Amino acid sequence: MIDFESILFNIDISSGRIPRCGSLLVAEPFLREQYFHHAVICLVDYESRGSAMGIVLNNQTSYTLQDLLPAVTKKTPIPIFCGGPMSCDRLYFMHTLGDLIPDSRPVTDELWIGGDFDAMVSLVNDGYASEGNIRFFLGYSGWDTGQLDEELLKNVWAVTDIPDMSKLMVGAEDAYWHNIVREMGSRFKGWRYHPRNPHSN
Repeated sequence: MIDFESILFNIDISSGRIPRCGSLLVAEPFLREQYFHHAVICLVDYESRGSAMGIVLNNQTSYTLQDLLPAVTKKTPIPIFCGGPMSCDRLYFMHTLGDLIPDSRPVTDELWIGGDFDAMVSLVNDGYASEGNIRFFLGYSGWDTGQLDEELLKNVWAVTDIPDMSKLMVGAEDAYWHNIVREMGSRFKGWRYHPRNPHSN
């Protein structure tokens, strides 16, 4: 007999995997908090038992870059994402462009955050493809000393590596979360039966 309850509701996800800069935090399917429901967060700062900072990758807003920055003249709308509940009046960006944007801070060998704002605007206006290469966020997600470690012990998040850098900044919302969960393997297959909107069942 198939144990459907175990498949659907087991969220014991402790794996001993230690988070680091560039790790993804994948929200467990029952987390209903406004900013983090079906969220996938990329850690950009992490100290074991210390503080941490991350960016929610998949929560798209109704804003575009053109709405916020008059200097952006590119016609194709560039979406803005909600990076988290902190400093929501500040614009952040992550990218795979490396030295093309001076003063960027590396998160991994293939991923950077921030950098020279004018250089970024010039690249965008010159037609450099932003989809998959650069993503813009209002706000970020932060944890006080030891807070993230406590949440990990409570199975609030699963920790995983970036499965495919070329897809990290492609897609959004619930479909993005489901794609990452699918990449995490059969151990998490029960998570895929939980839509963002429970009324979708």
